[in-house]
Amino acid sequence: MKQLTELQFYATGEHSCSYIEGSQAKTLFIDPKDEVSSLVYSQLSELGFRRSGTHIYRPHCENCKACISIRIPVAYFKTSSSQRRVINKNKDLFITEKQTAFTDEYYSLYREYINTRHVDGDMFPPSEEQFKSFLVESNQRSSFFEFRLGSGKLIAIACMDSIANSLSAVYTFFDPTESKRSLGTFAILWQIEESQRRKLQYLYLGYWVENCQKMKYKTDFRPMELLINGRWIQAT
Repeated sequence: MKQLTELQFYATGEHSCSYIEGSQAKTLFIDPKDEVSSLVYSQLSELGFRRSGTHIYRPHCENCKACISIRIPVAYFKTSSSQRRVINKNKDLFITEKQTAFTDEYYSLYREYINTRHVDGDMFPPSEEQFKSFLVESNQRSSFFEFRLGSGKLIAIACMDSIANSLSAVYTFFDPTESKRSLGTFAILWQIEESQRRKLQYLYLGYWVENCQKMKYKTDFRPMELLINGRWIQAT
């Protein structure tokens, strides 16, 4: 496998930005032919890269730096009163780690989530192939975490990667009819707790765009660190 300095990088052409309406974006990808070890993937995460399926990428826009990588130093995280209420609402859930896989149950939940919550996004309309290529296919240490009711009903899935000293939250989808549980918030709170249980240093949350309302929730978890001009800066 190649070292970080031996990787090949490719930039896409301009395409519509997923986060800022009317803007154009570029993306920098690792050559899909390069085998990326867990150690190198961890180094890339430090540099602001993310994973989608077998592709590792980061924004590469010439005139825009709006996409900022964000991570939580889990040892210092403190729950707010509203977050504690969310935890209490979900104490009845059973959470189990599974291998990433395609099942009718998983896909049904994913399809309902995308069709309800993200009809204006890049992943609409959902498809089985999209689900597999985005969440199931991976060359890294990836897992699905099932969130189930006592009845056995599946109400959320969190896809996570294990990297050196950290966890990376790839994607979470959940039952949109269970809005009172605030499952998106709870999934992050649980992932922070899981990182603490494993004695890890960070939970990576992907990108944050200040003017994107859908990403505002990421700043509710404090303290947080932002990757600014190649340096991780703590924002309290």
